[in-house]
Amino acid sequence: MYSEKVMDHFNNPRNVGEIENASGVGTVGNAKCGDIMRIYLDIDDNQIIRDCKFKTFGCGAAVATSSMATELVKGKSIKEAMEVTNKAVMEALDGLPPVKVHCSLLAEEAIHAALWDYAEKNHITIEGLSKPKSDIHEGEEAEEEEY
Repeated sequence: MYSEKVMDHFNNPRNVGEIENASGVGTVGNAKCGDIMRIYLDIDDNQIIRDCKFKTFGCGAAVATSSMATELVKGKSIKEAMEVTNKAVMEALDGLPPVKVHCSLLAEEAIHAALWDYAEKNHITIEGLSKPKSDIHEGEEAEEEEY
């Protein structure tokens, strides 16, 4: 069901923890499954991500996508980090089961939320970045409950 890379990043997650006085912190959640992901970025004066850490409350796929996302943005410029999509995270993990694709979307949104926080703190605009949603399903039509 899960690739070896997903299992490796779940069993041995990279970059777990917090960054004190982080340049940017982004927290996103998915109300439907209960996953919560927080990404911390340390960005230098040249807008290079020196360090990236995460804390995730969720399933194994959420932990694995958080871990891989931090690996993909560490050492990158802000512009390069903006190019890390949920598809890139999934490909780096050799795929996810269809029911877990939302975890990779959460990772992408958490990176964007942390970059948004950095931009707000530094009074800058990052091209292509929009205000993050607190829930990745925000703005979707409410599903009708059947009785």
